[in-house]
Amino acid sequence: MSQIALPLAMEPGGETIVTGPSLQPVLSALQASQAWPYRTAVLSGPPRSGKSLLARWFGASGAGLAVDDADRLDEVDLFHRWNRAQAENRALLVVAGAPVAAPGQTSGWRIALPDLASRLGAALPLTIAPPDDALLRALIGELARRRGLIMGEAVLDWLIPRIERSHAAAETLVATLDRLSLERKAPVTIALARDALANGLEGHGQWQPRLL
Repeated sequence: MSQIALPLAMEPGGETIVTGPSLQPVLSALQASQAWPYRTAVLSGPPRSGKSLLARWFGASGAGLAVDDADRLDEVDLFHRWNRAQAENRALLVVAGAPVAAPGQTSGWRIALPDLASRLGAALPLTIAPPDDALLRALIGELARRRGLIMGEAVLDWLIPRIERSHAAAETLVATLDRLSLERKAPVTIALARDALANGLEGHGQWQPRLL
């Protein structure tokens, strides 16, 4: 497992792309943009999974252009961006919340403009999968580092099999651990982690345990 430092000027304690086996196929594809169909890829994934971070990294790397939140843009404007990228022979990474819906599908990113739908439908689809245990462990550690939390290996060992395998759950968990640690003026221990899980389940239900 490794971390790829972003080629961007970030704030102190800035972000890194935390990687693991589940993310490696996406990273490998981003590093081979010359092989994309029509030099275009559509990246999608669940909330808080790092889509925007990957888009910034891709754009700053010089590998091509990135359009974040593309599913919220005017479709004509997005089609013009695709045309410009083609004219300049540059790779284009399009980031959306869901994959492009195939004709007749009711789920996914439904594009009304036929020309845009056909172009992006022919692009390389890239989907960020739920984090594997290695990535989840590294993600919790990185989120804790950004907040200045000291997270021991024993706490991580206890947490990993007990939380939902999702990026958003990891973020919510670390925020709860931080809050409880500050409120109690106590370090992050297994007992605190247990209370953080219970707090999340009794509060907004933003994660579910994999094993209790």
